[in-house]
This record gives sequence, structure tokens and C-alpha cells, in this order.
Amino acid sequence: MKEPVLLIMAAGMGSRFGGLKQLTPVSSEGEIIMDFSLYDAMLAGFSKVVFVIKEEMEEDFRKLIDERAGKHMDVEYVFQKVDDLPDGYRVPEGREKPWGTAHAVMAARDVIDGPFAVINADDYYGTGAFDELYRFLAEERSAGEHAMVGYRLRNTVTEHGHVARGVCQIKDGLLTNVKEYVHIEKRGDDAAYTKDGKTFLPLSGDTIVSMNFWGFQRGFMDE
Repeated sequence: MKEPVLLIMAAGMGSRFGGLKQLTPVSSEGEIIMDFSLYDAMLAGFSKVVFVIKEEMEEDFRKLIDERAGKHMDVEYVFQKVDDLPDGYRVPEGREKPWGTAHAVMAARDVIDGPFAVINADDYYGTGAFDELYRFLAEERSAGEHAMVGYRLRNTVTEHGHVARGVCQIKDGLLTNVKEYVHIEKRGDDAAYTKDGKTFLPLSGDTIVSMNFWGFQRGFMDE
């Protein structure tokens, strides 16, 4: 079996944040969120990481990654390009913003040759999550057996403003649907969401949500 690879999606523009959120220090030591993910991933067993970035971000990424995580892991970079599309598709006039998650994963199709995990560059996932997913990917499985690390909603909301989360539907241990709720606010141990900014509907804190932490077999790239 091939060793599992970690794929980090880092091409987002950070329009709401107002800058490159992926490269903004979050500690007094100058660490970025990705430093914590890379450290946890390495402890779990991942030895190779692929970054999906915009081409113009390469120099900034190399300055931060190559001299730190790059000393301990095999690092590759691939570029998410807005015009990298399947036959029969074209870029709408004026489109500059990168496409979404599936397109970002597709950008790495030529450098991943085994099972792989996918995370966002600007989220914190925790050591246990990497342990669980690495173990899943390191075991021999069928070509169509994939996974998602789910989180309880109460552990992913904040006292400071609102969040967007993918609310999961699960049946018999299998993920059947993910629906994005773009405005969720904390309510004690629970939460509430709104579509119009006025009417709020309750959400249990035990609701399982996606934080974009996926595990795929190599064949998923062909799909």
C-alpha cells in the first residue's frame, strides 16, 4: 500500500478576512495555524504534504513552510488555476476567485498516487482527528470507501460572531448528506441558525458538522 498523503487547501483569497489568513501568525512565537496541523499530522504518521495554492503565493509559502515543516516532511506545491477545467467547461467572463473544494483537490491529481487526507489551511483539527484518519487511510480498504472526520457543533462555534458549517446527515454510520448553514451563532451549549438574519432556528450542540477533513482512496481523483 502507498503511504497516506496530506493535502492542504490553501488557495482561498481570504476576502472576508482581508488578507492571507493562511499565513497570519496566531501565536507569540509566530506560528500559523498550519504549523499545528502539520505537527499533528506528522505525529500521526503523515510524511508527505501537498499544498494547493495560487501560483502568486508560492514564494510566501516557501518562506514559511520549507524552513520549518519542510525539514521534517516531504513537501510539494500545486497551483489551483481558475482555467484548469474539464473539457466542455469554460471560465465565466470576469471570474478570478478560485473554484471550490472539489476543484482544489483536483489540482493535485498528478502528484498523489495513494490514499490521501484533505484539510483547510485555516482550520484547527486536533491531534486525535489526524490519528483517526491516518489509521483509516493506512488500512487496506475498497476503492470506494472514504471517510469524513465529524465534529460536534458545540465544539466548533465561537463567542465572537457567527460561523458557517456543513451540517451532516448520518445513517447507520454513513454520511448521506452535508448541507451548509452560513450563519450559525452560539447559544450556550447549543446553537441557532438564520437564513434572513432575523428568524433563528435552534440547532443541538450534538449536531455533527463537517470542518472539511476528508479521507479518500486514490480512485477518488479519477471520479
